[in-house]
Amino acid sequence: MSTAVMTSKGQVTIPLDVRKKLGLDQGDRVDFVDIGNNQFGIMAAVEEVTSLKGLVRKPAAPISLAAMNNAIARRGAKR
Repeated sequence: MSTAVMTSKGQVTIPLDVRKKLGLDQGDRVDFVDIGNNQFGIMAAVEEVTSLKGLVRKPAAPISLAAMNNAIARRGAKR
């Protein structure tokens, strides 16, 4: 079992062997999962790119390049 100490700011360094097993690297996020009985599991917070599908809806009709350029020009003219 790996052990870590919490700082006064609530920060904990995840032990190297745990980071390796989870495949964690600097800047990665982790999820803490409540598994009951005052215990939590830790897992790498990774999602497949396919999970993003459907977050942004498609426009009702395609937008032409000319329409995009006009919109950009109008917004720029207001400044």
